[in-house]
Amino acid sequence: MTKTILITGANGEIGHGLIKKLAEDSQNKIVALDINSLDPDLSKLTLQFVKADILDNRLLDELFKKYHFDTIFHLAALLSTSSERDPVKAHHVNTDGAINILAIAEKFARANTKKVKFIFPSSIAIYGLPNLEVKKRVGKIKEEQYNLPATMYGCNKLYIELLGNYYARYYEKHKKSEQYLDFRAIRFPGIISADTLPTGGTSDFGPEMLHAAAQNKPYACFVRADSKIPFMVMPDAVKVLLKLAKAPSSSVKHHVYNVGSFSISAGEIAKYAHEINKIKITYKPHQKRQAIVDSWPEDVDDSEARADWGWKPSCDKTKAFEEYLIPAIKARYG
Repeated sequence: MTKTILITGANGEIGHGLIKKLAEDSQNKIVALDINSLDPDLSKLTLQFVKADILDNRLLDELFKKYHFDTIFHLAALLSTSSERDPVKAHHVNTDGAINILAIAEKFARANTKKVKFIFPSSIAIYGLPNLEVKKRVGKIKEEQYNLPATMYGCNKLYIELLGNYYARYYEKHKKSEQYLDFRAIRFPGIISADTLPTGGTSDFGPEMLHAAAQNKPYACFVRADSKIPFMVMPDAVKVLLKLAKAPSSSVKHHVYNVGSFSISAGEIAKYAHEINKIKITYKPHQKRQAIVDSWPEDVDDSEARADWGWKPSCDKTKAFEEYLIPAIKARYG
């Protein structure tokens, strides 16, 4: 059965992997949207690439009328560190952009009596732990705990989770009609990719260190060696988006799910980086970025995703580095 899929923010790290994986099924017709030009090798995998701003309501409306999307992967966002530099811009991109597409998707679905799945990648940035003592003590965090984000990016992500839940509930109950907008969000940990370069996320000390090692360049880490947060490799990030999108509605009992894979510190990542090259790694914590990482949990409890729709990562810590990241990043730089 042919499915027409919209991917916003398609030229980002997750977008690259998602387009490649979706394109493996010839029944998937992909429309990709990004404010920057899409890599040529990815454009040929899409039905159409649209270079546009997520804030362009008129264009979004035209795309929905033309393609009758079944599924939306809303990846477009200004990342955490960039959002702290310009919080007003972050609000417009992350919040206004999301509400634009949520409203248009719901209106289209209701007008055509057609259910539309809206897959939203959220983040551990929605969590805000008060200090390191609490962070160490609580360990794995469940979805409802410590929803007090310390950054504009986290505030934006948390608000869109709530907004997606509102759209789904409001039009299901108050309008006494079938639920047409099927909103599903995943709270991602830090993501490490061997294929794309890090782009300014606060968790990017991990991938930056590995890519520096592969280029035999010294690296000054912007967080302490003991800074520890959950991570996931890019293939698993793509896998979980597709798995959640395919899960039957009866299995998706919540609008928001944690997903995890492994937890690791900057110092531990440095040991893996040295397996690529014995570069000089120093630790020069950036006050604001360090404070952000300290506010994020050491790990997440993803038991609900595992129980409800069978989430299970393909890579644990050892497999992630030894079988995916180190060989692939080495090959990337020859």
